[in-house]
Amino acid sequence: MMTNAAGKLGIGIIGAGWFGERHAEAIAALDDVRLVAAARTDPAALADFTARYGGRGYSDYTDLLADPAVDAVVIATPHHLHTVAVEAAAQAGKHILLEKPMAPTLAECDRIIAVAEEAGVTLMLGHTSQFAPAYRLAKQILDAGEVGDLVLGISTMSKYWFEPNRRAWHLDRSTGGGMLLSAGMHCLDRLTWLVGSPVTSVAAHLTTRFHDQAADDAGLLFLRYANGVAGTVVSVGYREGAPKHLTELTGTRGMLTVDYTGGVTVGRNGLWQPVPDSGGEEWMHLALIAEWRGFADAVQNGTAPPVTGAYGRHIMATIFAAEESSRRHEEIAVDVTF
Repeated sequence: MMTNAAGKLGIGIIGAGWFGERHAEAIAALDDVRLVAAARTDPAALADFTARYGGRGYSDYTDLLADPAVDAVVIATPHHLHTVAVEAAAQAGKHILLEKPMAPTLAECDRIIAVAEEAGVTLMLGHTSQFAPAYRLAKQILDAGEVGDLVLGISTMSKYWFEPNRRAWHLDRSTGGGMLLSAGMHCLDRLTWLVGSPVTSVAAHLTTRFHDQAADDAGLLFLRYANGVAGTVVSVGYREGAPKHLTELTGTRGMLTVDYTGGVTVGRNGLWQPVPDSGGEEWMHLALIAEWRGFADAVQNGTAPPVTGAYGRHIMATIFAAEESSRRHEEIAVDVTF
C-alpha cells in the first residue's frame, strides 16, 4: 500500500464539481485518508474548491496523476469520460473509486475492469446506496431472515430532473445521460444488492415525456432474479411532481419499506412499525464516509472492495439490456456473471 508523507492515504479528486465536494466532505471525516489534490478545467471553480477543501489544484488531471502524493483517485467526471480517466489512473498506479454509472457501453466497462486488473490497482464503484444507513439496516434485517425469503421488490426514484447540478451531458444518451443512467440506476443497484442475486432478464419501457432531450426521463423495468425474486424499478425525472425515493420488499414472513431519510419500516401482523433512528437528513454524508472507509480498507489490506468492477458491470449490463428491451418491445436476457 502507498501512503503519502503524512502516513495517510492520499486522495485526488478528478472532477471537483458538485459531487466532488460531497466526496471532499466525506474524506475530511476520516483519520487515515487525506485530500491532497483536485482537478477541474474551470480555474476559478478549482481555486474555490481547493481554498475550501485543501489540496493542490490541477487544471489537467494527468498532472494530478503525476503527483507522488496521490495514492488513489475518485473519478467524478462526465460519464462518457470515465474510461479514458480510468486508463490514465491505472497506468499511473493509482487506486480508483469510480463514480456511477461505470461507462456508457459494455465494451468500455470491460476495458475499465481489464486496465485495473493489468495495473494491479483496486477498482471500486461508487454505488452509494449500499452504504446509506437505512439500506445497511434493511440488509441486516433481510440477511437475518426476519421477513423470511424475499418474493418481490419495488424500487422507485422519482425526482425533479433539472436540479441545480444538471449539465448538458446529462441530457444526451451519447454522453451517458438520461434519468436511468444518471439517477434511476440507484434503484436498480439498491434492489439488486438487497436481493443478493444477479438479474437474469429484464423487460422495460423507457420514454422521454417531460423534457426536450436526447435521453430518457421516465422508465419502468421488470426484473427476474436468479434466485426467483421478481423486481420492478421505477425511474422518473419529472418536470412537475414530488420526490419519492422508496424501496418496498415483500417476504414470506413480513414486509419492509426503506427510505433514505424516513428509514426502515417493518410490516408484520397487520401493522407497520418504524425502526427508530434508521434514517435521517444526513444519510448521504454518512453513506459517503462509509463508502470511503470501505474503499480505504480494501486498498490498505489488499482485499476486494465492497463494490467490485464485476458487480458494477452487471448493473450496467442490466441497464443496457433494458434499453434494448425498450427498443425491441421484448424481454432480454442478462449476463448473470458477478
